Amino acid sequence: MKARLLDLLLDARSHKQPAVVVTRLRDGRQGLLVSGRQESGPEFDFDPARVRESLRHDRAIVDGEGDDAVFYQPFNPPLRLIVVGAVHIAQPLVSIASTTGYEVVVIDPREAFATAERFPGIGLSHDWPDEALVELALDTRCAVVTLTHDPKLDDPALVVALKSTAFYVGALGSKKTHAARVQRLQAAGLSPDAIARLRAPVGLAIGARSPAEIAISVMAQITETHRLG
Repeated sequence: MKARLLDLLLDARSHKQPAVVVTRLRDGRQGLLVSGRQESGPEFDFDPARVRESLRHDRAIVDGEGDDAVFYQPFNPPLRLIVVGAVHIAQPLVSIASTTGYEVVVIDPREAFATAERFPGIGLSHDWPDEALVELALDTRCAVVTLTHDPKLDDPALVVALKSTAFYVGALGSKKTHAARVQRLQAAGLSPDAIARLRAPVGLAIGARSPAEIAISVMAQITETHRLG
């Protein structure tokens, strides 16, 4: 890999931008695409659909045969889980997500809840959730889950999350709670399509009861959405 291409790739990774190195196997010539833009080469034909596929599935792909073979190698930003509400369900959810490889941030302006003792080694924010989510710059590698049951905290966060490109947005609460939430989100100006993205009640329907079981159902739904779309 040439020094310029490597520098561009390292810069993309430092800014959490998805990148793909495209290599023509017959001669090793390479190019780099960052966030869908061609930053360096390649000076040969490639398939943009295969670039997207490589990023979507987070795996390298060889396309074509013989002299026409091209290798697509993705360099995705880390997966991130943003949890709004440092409540009891958040603790097992954070643990499972971290084990799964997610970078996790817990947002809760109630400093007595969001403490390093309750969430060791986890990024914490005591800002208001909507402000924190804007600062975190949500992207297609982000999942957002609201857990507080408090509309003053959850609703502004959901407005930001549902307007973003986050691949998953979920909210804790019963069907009755969700119906009222939908009315509030409509009043806040969200479109029907944006609201339809919201997974609520959050998690797969596996009969979960305990906080740990609910956390498992949530993480399973996030994984299903990420892997199967």
